[in-house]
Amino acid sequence: MKRILIVEDNDKNLKLLRDVLQANGYGTLEAMTAGAGIALASGERPDLILMDIQLPDMNGAAALQRLRAEPATAAIPVLAVTASVMQNERNNIVAAGFDGFLGKPFALRELLDLVRRTLEAAAP
Repeated sequence: MKRILIVEDNDKNLKLLRDVLQANGYGTLEAMTAGAGIALASGERPDLILMDIQLPDMNGAAALQRLRAEPATAAIPVLAVTASVMQNERNNIVAAGFDGFLGKPFALRELLDLVRRTLEAAAP
């Protein structure tokens, strides 16, 4: 079973992501701050990380840089999940090194397709 770490500070968004992913056969890990997410990623080595961009302790791009700097987490694909959907903001997210982008609100099919494609691309 593929495990996905969800880093999201909004309870409702976290629950929605968890419920949809678990209902579709994925295991989930959860963190509500970037720091907790980084620690979980280091210890648990999930197959994928869904990272909110606006987090209380640091933004998702800064958290991504910390993940990429550590050998244990550098290769884990990370998808940005954000309500910022302006084209220049999307470009900044991609330029930061995220493996993909999911805008809020999102369609469930869009979420599941992006997760599946990202996991397939990361498979050895």
